[in-house]
Amino acid sequence: MQITFAASEATPFAKTGGLADVVGALPRELVKRGHKVTVFLPFYARVRRFIEGEPKYAIRSLTIPFRYYNRFVGVVDAGLRDGVQHYFIDCPELFDRKELYGPSGAEYIDNAERFGLFCRAVIEASKWLGVPDVFHVHDWQSALIPVYLRTLYRQDPDLLGAATVLTIHNAAYQGAFPPKTTEELLFPWDVFTMDRLEQYDHFNFLKGGVVFSDMLTTVSKKYAEEIKTAEFGEQLDGVLLKRAADLRGILNGVDYSLWDPAKDGHLATHYTPENLDGKRACRADLLHAFGLESVEETTPVIGIVSRFAKQKGFDILAEITEEIAERDVAVVALGTHDPYYENLFRAWAFRHPGNIAMQIRYDEALAHKIEAGSDMFLMPSRYEPCGLNQIYSLKYGTVPIVRATGGLDDTIEEWDAKKGTGTGFKFEGFDPEDLLAEIDRALDAFQNRKTWERLMRNGMARDHSWRGPAKQYERVYEEAVQKAGTRD
Repeated sequence: MQITFAASEATPFAKTGGLADVVGALPRELVKRGHKVTVFLPFYARVRRFIEGEPKYAIRSLTIPFRYYNRFVGVVDAGLRDGVQHYFIDCPELFDRKELYGPSGAEYIDNAERFGLFCRAVIEASKWLGVPDVFHVHDWQSALIPVYLRTLYRQDPDLLGAATVLTIHNAAYQGAFPPKTTEELLFPWDVFTMDRLEQYDHFNFLKGGVVFSDMLTTVSKKYAEEIKTAEFGEQLDGVLLKRAADLRGILNGVDYSLWDPAKDGHLATHYTPENLDGKRACRADLLHAFGLESVEETTPVIGIVSRFAKQKGFDILAEITEEIAERDVAVVALGTHDPYYENLFRAWAFRHPGNIAMQIRYDEALAHKIEAGSDMFLMPSRYEPCGLNQIYSLKYGTVPIVRATGGLDDTIEEWDAKKGTGTGFKFEGFDPEDLLAEIDRALDAFQNRKTWERLMRNGMARDHSWRGPAKQYERVYEEAVQKAGTRD
C-alpha cells in the first residue's frame, strides 16, 4: 500500500510535542511491513539545517491560488530516511520563521493561510510525485486535505480513489478562524454550515477533517471514548459521536531505538532489567545536573518533563507543593510554556533549594537523564490523549504516578503489592489530596527495595513498540480504502 503522511511536525526535523514522535516513527514501522510511505512537512527555518548544501527540488514551482493572488511553492526532496521518502513544502514567506506556529505561545495571524496552503500543496505535489492509496493527515494543520479532496478536487480523475485518515492527537487544538477564511481558501460557502466546517461562527479546520475523512483515529482507546463526551470533546463531541463507527483509538508506540536505557547515548551509563546497577549512576548524574548532590541515596527522586500548563495538572500540584516538600523526597522538573506555572516551579525551588530543582527550557538530553535517573515520574494531567513520557518511564524502570485519564489510564496498571502485579500508581478525579495520597503510596512502596525492583521490572517488561500500533493502522487504512471505493 502507498501511504502519504501530512503533518506540521516530525522528528528529527521539527518538534513541539508527541505529534512529531508519531510522524517520525510510525512511517518507519510501516516501511518495515512492506508499505511505501511518504511524509510531507512544511520547510520551516529549523528544518533547513537538515539539508546539506543547496536544497534539491523535486518540483520547482507549484501554483497555489488564493482569493486575490497566487503563491508559488517548491517541493524539496529530502530523500529516503530509513526507507521513508520525505518532502518539504517550501514557501519562505510563510514557513521560513523561527517558530512553527507563533512566537511565545501565540499564533501567527496568517496560520489559516499557512496551513491551508500546506494542505493544498501536498495534494498538488502528490499529483506529480504519486497519488497514494491513503492520505494520513494529522491534527488541524493538515485536516483540510480531506476537505479539499471531497470538494474542490472532487472531480479530479487523478485523485478519485484516494482515501483519507485523520488522526486527532489533541482535540483542544482545532484551527478555528474567522468565517472569511472560507472564501480566502477558495472553498464554496456551502462548506460553512453547522454540519460541515462551521463551529460557533468559525471556520474550523479540525471539524472539517472529522466530517470529510473516511476514517478517524486518536491516540489511545480511552481518549477515543473521552472525546465523544462534553467534558473532553472540546465542543466537537457531537460531530465525533456521529462518526463514532469510524473512530478508532490506537495507542501510540515509542521508538525504542531512541528510548532504551540499554543503549541510550544520553546516559551516564547503561542498564537493563537483569542488571539495574547502572540506574544508580544515572541518578547521581541527574542530581549533579540539577545541583542536588546532597540528596541522600535513600531519598526517592520524582521527575517531571512536561509542557507547564493547566492541562498537565499543575494547578492540582500547586495546592500540595509544600506538603510534598515536607516528605523525604527530591523533585526535578524540566519544561516551559505558561509563565504562571514556570513561576510556580521557580518559587517552589527557591523555597526548598536542597530537594526541589527545576530548569525552564526543553533539553532532549536532559529529558533522557530525568527518565533514567528518577525513581518516579509524575504526570497528574487533567487530560492526556496518549502521553509518551509515562511509556518512556516504564522502559527506564522509573515508576509512573499518573491521573487515570486517556493514554495514562491505558498504559499504567495499578500496583498491587500483594500480587506483585502492576506498573505504577493512578488516581481519579481532580482532588489534590488524591494526588498526594498516590505519591505517598509510591513513597511507601519505595522503602521495600525488593518489591520496588519488582515494580520496576514489571514496567520494563512492557512492550509499547510501534509493531502493534502499525498493524492496527493497516486495518484502518484498509477500511478507509474500502470506504473511498464506495462513496459517491
